[in-house]
Amino acid sequence: MLVKDVMTKNPVTIQGDRPLPEAKDLMMKNDITKLPVLDKAGGLIGIITSNDIKNSGPSDATTLDMFELSYLLNKMTVNKVMVSPVVTVSENETVEEAARLMLDYDIGSLVVKRDDLVVGIVTESDLFKAFISMFGTRHAGVRATFVMGDKPGALSEFAKTLAERNGNIVSLVTADVEDAGKRKVTLRASGIEMDDLKSIISSAGASLEDIRRV
Repeated sequence: MLVKDVMTKNPVTIQGDRPLPEAKDLMMKNDITKLPVLDKAGGLIGIITSNDIKNSGPSDATTLDMFELSYLLNKMTVNKVMVSPVVTVSENETVEEAARLMLDYDIGSLVVKRDDLVVGIVTESDLFKAFISMFGTRHAGVRATFVMGDKPGALSEFAKTLAERNGNIVSLVTADVEDAGKRKVTLRASGIEMDDLKSIISSAGASLEDIRRV
């Protein structure tokens, strides 16, 4: 699954020279919390979030009255508050690479670009939805986690045996374990009983960690 499959296309943007209240109004109107910031030529120069706007205001201890506060906020522009530079990702990048970037940079979203053009934004929520889809979470069946030998043809042979017993793989994900010669497999399958799947896992020489009907 690629970023372009899960991102919000054609995101709402704002120019950097616009007053801060305009950014706040755009977020409220469109029910969003992030705005890519562009220059007059349409190039990406930053990103601003609702938290950035909130933190840009005066402290609760200020002695300014509401008219003075309003005047100051209208004088403050987006480019004075935005975060720059922006971590971006290509629309053709994988969702797992997007997740890695968010984790490594400790951010909740990525601006998506096609060459120099902003074409989308992808958030943690988008990746959660992708995660649910990739794991086939909404499909009923049997879910099993087991550790098996990491050798060519091991999964192919496993899948063949499963198919011979009328089992259908809904999703299959592997992960590293401490033993470099093995892989942890999380499988969701339909059309097969739990005991039959246990038998297949055992005959493959794998070590079962968890199995349940879902």
